[in-house]
Amino acid sequence: MKNKIEEIIRVDHAGERGAIKIYDGQLLALQLLKADPELEKKVAEMKEHEKEHLKYFEQQLADRKIRPTLMLPLWDFLGTALGFGTAMLGKKAAMLCTASVEEVIDKHYLDQIDYLSKNEKKEKELLSKVKKFRQDELDHRDIAYEEGANKDGPYGILDAIIKIGSKAAIEISKKI
Repeated sequence: MKNKIEEIIRVDHAGERGAIKIYDGQLLALQLLKADPELEKKVAEMKEHEKEHLKYFEQQLADRKIRPTLMLPLWDFLGTALGFGTAMLGKKAAMLCTASVEEVIDKHYLDQIDYLSKNEKKEKELLSKVKKFRQDELDHRDIAYEEGANKDGPYGILDAIIKIGSKAAIEISKKI
């Protein structure tokens, strides 16, 4: 069971850090090349939630003496590039990036909630945090759709690519 908890914390840490890097890339594109103060404000607000999540998982890594994934440098680069690239494609693509990632994270967090509820009675705080963070991610998904994310035409391809990448990063981060 201990290894499963280590996996949960390691992958959630990587995911929250990845979300911040995606938003960093989007903010960079918006500040440098695609002036959209309204979108920039929304992205910055969502990034603040992710920073709260990351802080919790960083503390869990330290308290439990769990090493982070060895993939962090690559995930940082790819997250920033994904954020920058989707923001350069425009508001719909930037918001679709958020929606796509959050849809993967929703299922990921649901699986963790199910596991923790059934198997880890002593992990009440972790379960509570995962539930809260899941709700924050669902709120981000909803904001993204309100702001114009959709999967029509080529956006459906972008959605699939982002989801495949997100799922792969989750599985790799559990183990490496």
